[in-house]
Amino acid sequence: MRFCFATLILALAGPVWAAHGYALWGELKYSAGFAHFDYVNPDAPKGELRMVSNLRYSTFDKYNPFTMKGSPPAYLNNLLFDSLLAGSMDETASGYGLLAEDIEVAGDRLSVVFTLRPEARFHNGDPVLAEDVKHSYETLISPQASPAYRTMLHEVAGMDVINPRKVRFRFHQPNRELPLTVGGLPIFSRKWGAGKPFDEVVTDVPIGSGPYRIGPVRFGRDITYVRDPQYWGRDLNVARGSSNFDRITVKIYRDNTARLEALKAGEFDLMTVYSAGDWARRINGRRFTSGELVKKEFQHKLPAGFQSYVLNTRRPLLADVRVREALNLAIDYEWMNRQMFYGSYPRVKDLFGNTLCEATGTPGADELALLEPWRGKVPDAVFGPMYVPPSTEGPGQSLRANLRRAQQLLREAGWTYRDGALRNVQGQPMVLDYMDSREGGIRTVGPWIQNLEKLGIQMRFSSVDFALYQQRVDKFDYDIITLAIPGTHNPGQALAELFGSKAADVEGSASYAGVKNPAVDALITAIVGARSLKELLPACHALDRVIMHSHYHIPQWTLSSHRMVYNNHRLAYHPPMPPYARAEEWVMTTWWARTP
Repeated sequence: MRFCFATLILALAGPVWAAHGYALWGELKYSAGFAHFDYVNPDAPKGELRMVSNLRYSTFDKYNPFTMKGSPPAYLNNLLFDSLLAGSMDETASGYGLLAEDIEVAGDRLSVVFTLRPEARFHNGDPVLAEDVKHSYETLISPQASPAYRTMLHEVAGMDVINPRKVRFRFHQPNRELPLTVGGLPIFSRKWGAGKPFDEVVTDVPIGSGPYRIGPVRFGRDITYVRDPQYWGRDLNVARGSSNFDRITVKIYRDNTARLEALKAGEFDLMTVYSAGDWARRINGRRFTSGELVKKEFQHKLPAGFQSYVLNTRRPLLADVRVREALNLAIDYEWMNRQMFYGSYPRVKDLFGNTLCEATGTPGADELALLEPWRGKVPDAVFGPMYVPPSTEGPGQSLRANLRRAQQLLREAGWTYRDGALRNVQGQPMVLDYMDSREGGIRTVGPWIQNLEKLGIQMRFSSVDFALYQQRVDKFDYDIITLAIPGTHNPGQALAELFGSKAADVEGSASYAGVKNPAVDALITAIVGARSLKELLPACHALDRVIMHSHYHIPQWTLSSHRMVYNNHRLAYHPPMPPYARAEEWVMTTWWARTP
């Protein structure tokens, strides 16, 4: 499994020592010299896996996943590029040596040293050297790469090549996150696209060091990743029992109906199902009856995530927190869950759901100490009970009551209903655009649109193809969109990319809501700089309150299981599923093909 640099975090105090890995706050689960991860089959046979691309990857036009323009194939980053460290799926935060044979963090936490394995090789046979690590780092923070990397790494002061197999990353200040952040960077060869600006490296075949290479490609139809039988790391404990498919073919379909029919016809081996309607009504047929196809929910302990409607506060109509709260009040989620989701989706409540960082009740003294300096710059509600999504069920709760509250908020914000529409003092109507790359998205947004009409608000549904959608998202050219922001047990610098003021003006960043709030910046700094859970949790809780009571996002829904359909005649796995595994990554990394 490749190491996720956005979520795995390190805290360390004391003297320098070389170690096989590090864990957040406590001890690593796996001691030095462990044989393999518990959830793998070290003797798994090889075979073929036929996957299907998520509709987000309904096409691709480049092999470079690190630049802004264009769309890469699904799963390319995880399969082709190794990092210095690898994570495990049965710990919330850990890092074990992959390209690096050991890691040394300075006692003052201002630097980290990685020693590369002498056997590490790129796909072209070249050794992975310190200069390649330096090249990868400097390329990823350059203007030619996605700005997300620059935001994630802005506290890195620089990188030194100590010798051909040893590198040092230096930090501006002690930071518990940065050693494993840099340990999770994808490493690629200096020869990949040599002589070109990085943003012009488009269809040059990547020179990575991961277990797979790009195989046959049929643009618009499928891409095949081919396992490298000479993969340099195949005998490492972090890799043993993984990468068990000689070929992983990812088939591409442009609409959901075609994907479902192909699944029933046995054209691929596995699909994760996100639609409650598909899961409840349309996943059936003779292959299910015969037992060839199995429909199963795998329970996990992953964070709830933050799937939500994102309100772009750069737009004048959405700059007022009262307007944003009114839009939230117009959603009747309980009706949607009954009528559209078969009661299968609990609602997202906050930014850090299903983790220790989730805020509840009223702020404690340690939270208030962080919040009080910002009184007047954050909503007053932050100092009271934690945000709870509006409901239409229970005593005194109804859609009618919520809409009345919304009308009051809109009046306070200067909006009144006249001449058939909600208008401001200049007489301009409130007209908003909801942008989606899926025509079917209108089904879930439709009831919200109807409720907004009762307030005099017109919300138009705009369906655009994914390439244009991505372009407009990168330029923040939208009013409202839907995004599923992955959760984490270990929040850190990635929060600056989502909610930090600096990211709000950087095109292509993940600052989707355009948050510019000094209180938010200060709380993110407190989270990143925390030296213990005792320091981390109050900062997380305080940030949770500020984000939710500011109504930058309207929470949607979540699922506590992976709903998967797989071909039981072709695939096998080692039960149980590791608790922190993500669906497709778990399958591609640890499942194997049944022998005929």
